[in-house]
Amino acid sequence: MKKISLSRYLVEQQRVDGRIPPQLRLLLEVVARACKHISHSVNTGALGEVLGTASSENVQGEVQKKLDIIANEVLIEANEWGGHLAAMASEEMEGIYVVPNRYPQGEYLLLFDPLDGSSNIDVNVSIGTIFSVLKMPDGDRGVDEADFLQAGSQQVAAGYCVYGPQTTLVLTVGDGVAMFTLDREQGSFVLVQENVMIPADTKEFAINMSNMRHWDAPVKRYVDECLAGKEGPRGKDFNMRWVASMVADVHRILTRGGIFLYPWDKREPEKPGKLRLMYEANPMGWLVEQAGGAATNGHQRILDIQPGKLHERVSVILGSKHEVERVTRYHLDPSSPA
Repeated sequence: MKKISLSRYLVEQQRVDGRIPPQLRLLLEVVARACKHISHSVNTGALGEVLGTASSENVQGEVQKKLDIIANEVLIEANEWGGHLAAMASEEMEGIYVVPNRYPQGEYLLLFDPLDGSSNIDVNVSIGTIFSVLKMPDGDRGVDEADFLQAGSQQVAAGYCVYGPQTTLVLTVGDGVAMFTLDREQGSFVLVQENVMIPADTKEFAINMSNMRHWDAPVKRYVDECLAGKEGPRGKDFNMRWVASMVADVHRILTRGGIFLYPWDKREPEKPGKLRLMYEANPMGWLVEQAGGAATNGHQRILDIQPGKLHERVSVILGSKHEVERVTRYHLDPSSPA
């Protein structure tokens, strides 16, 4: 079978189907190269002295891992000079990063979580990079934070790279979901699956059960029904999975189905959720939708949420369509039958 590289796939998306403009194609190739660089750093582990924490915190008040900082720098340095971007925003930085004047400015905005699942770095469990691409608003002469505050439905590309037993890049440009695996001998990402589809039904859920006492009633009801198994209202046994790395959990769902829940809880009731809308929920929500799944915050579609700030948080429920619809129904109508 002839191998199709990421570059060829993107060229065909541009030239044959006219789905993406040349500048977006080049931007996505640069992001992929940065992910290869990050993958190499992750793989060196202790040999490269990249494990452990740094003596700093990010804008979220979280202690940074050394690889968090390395991955953030790699993505900025790879993307700032190409002429495709006007600015970048990262989960690790308080404000936006405007492309320096010494480089040409493009028409796109890049948002990323440089290394999702950082708590898993030192124990050699899958982690990843999540990214989202927006277009600068028409007629905008400068660039500021407000330009990034677009609903997820406005994304023009989104994806993630998971660093596990294989390094796999998962991408959408609005025409379904494609998966690419890094061929280390060739040094390029190779297409391994097109038109990825998530089964509408599942027997697998992913949630941090240790927080059960803090959950809102609809989430607790849903999980209790899953735990009741064949004897319960669902009439089937469920398995639970939880990697504590959104990339790994979502990748499993895209591969074989399931539902992922990171809901609002009572520990910090003033916060809508834990995950970041712009860097995690929007790109993952679009990927899941493009694969036939659904993504909501319990009350509305993730991609319809109008962000009010760069580091906005959100409750996330995504994955197999029928399961997400069920949990959302329990939020909207608590008296709804099982």
